[in-house]
Amino acid sequence: MAHSPKITIIGAGGFVFPFRLIGDLLSFPALRDATLCLMDLDADRLDRVAGAARELVDHHGLPTVVEQTTDRRAALDGADFVIITFQVGGVESYRHDVEIPRRYGVDQTVGDTVGPGGVFRFLRSVRAYQEIAADALEVCPDAQFINYANPMAMATAYLNALGLRTVGLCHSVQGTTRMLARTLGVPYDEVSYRCAGINHQAWVLEFRRGAEDLYPRLRQVMAERHVRGRAAADLLADDGDHSEAALAASTYEGGNEQVRTTLMNHFGYFETESSHHASEYVPWFRKDPETVLEYLPERWDYYEICSAHDEQGDVDEQLERLKADLSPSVEYGASIVNAVVTGVPAVVYGNVPNAGRVITNLPDDACVEVACLVDANGVQPTSFGELPPQLAAINRTNVNVQTLAVRAALTGDVEHVHHAVALDPLTSAHCTLEQARAMTDELLEAHAALLPAALRPAGDASSSASSAVDRDPVLAR
Repeated sequence: MAHSPKITIIGAGGFVFPFRLIGDLLSFPALRDATLCLMDLDADRLDRVAGAARELVDHHGLPTVVEQTTDRRAALDGADFVIITFQVGGVESYRHDVEIPRRYGVDQTVGDTVGPGGVFRFLRSVRAYQEIAADALEVCPDAQFINYANPMAMATAYLNALGLRTVGLCHSVQGTTRMLARTLGVPYDEVSYRCAGINHQAWVLEFRRGAEDLYPRLRQVMAERHVRGRAAADLLADDGDHSEAALAASTYEGGNEQVRTTLMNHFGYFETESSHHASEYVPWFRKDPETVLEYLPERWDYYEICSAHDEQGDVDEQLERLKADLSPSVEYGASIVNAVVTGVPAVVYGNVPNAGRVITNLPDDACVEVACLVDANGVQPTSFGELPPQLAAINRTNVNVQTLAVRAALTGDVEHVHHAVALDPLTSAHCTLEQARAMTDELLEAHAALLPAALRPAGDASSSASSAVDRDPVLAR
């Protein structure tokens, strides 16, 4: 890239993640002369993060320019990279996503990526995505968009459908492969692996150390350690921030992996998302409280974690850590920017449209997670081929939900919202079709003010309301 890049972060005022991402960007020498444009609708929260960013730049004596604005179009104008890190509606909307389904027996431990919670987190962000796309196609049409907002597959698919060149990023591949190496006592830099699938339900298809296939030992060790009905002890606590490499097994990952071990025992391969979150994607592990406790002996509830965050304290802690050691996290975002700017290739796992069948036995309109080559030409998905058929079959049960939700957003057909929720594996394990429709109606009513006009309940008073992105709180992941 011949000029110093402008890197815009939309939703920059959120807790922990946007500021850690700023640290990642600054850790690459080639990006230190960039302009970082931080945008959020909440000026107070934006002040906190922008102030910390400037303090970090000054501490390390860097030439980076840090701008801040509440004007979305100004932030996008001339951007080379746009990083999306927000959700619309904040914790209050998230409360509806988890509490309404629980009244119908659908207990989501995360509820932000899949199931009724994931569908509605996506739908209430649609208007914001539409407005971002409308501006971006005018003022930064060639920008590389990097999406960190959940639900990853739905949001990334929709942004691409709106004409924005978007890759979606997560840390589940990095986190899981590190956890597996740690479990086997193998140095991570000596491990090679191959993964593919969909976000939070990708599969570790190869796991090797040089010429050694580590899967036989992995199956043995996991089966011995993670037994249904037996809880692990002395686990690290977890605060919901998974951007750093974990040091040991925690209540979130590596401690009680009965769900993922059971999936591997029955379907042959290990999944890339924690057992807590993985249990939401399939119908077998959350049938009743007793079954949940057998597979997940210690509850991990992301809504409760988000509700309890000390935002200022989180940023202050990150700032002191990055002052002492300006090194990157396990996140891929800054690596992508660096590879495009310098032309030095990098390989990341990204979420991309399956157009052209990157994974040949998943649908064209799926959003898939595969290895991507990144260089001066941008993000280039590698062709994977066929998944093992049993894994593709599991993925398709969630692709169905994702593509129907995206179709609802693209067409304004509210029936596709009902179809998406009814086909969710966890919902269908608990609800009749009539109950799923009633639950969806409640969620449509609860989120009416934030939904696209075509998806609001008939007669809703908010049908003429102003744009959600102009008036509602934005909370970063």
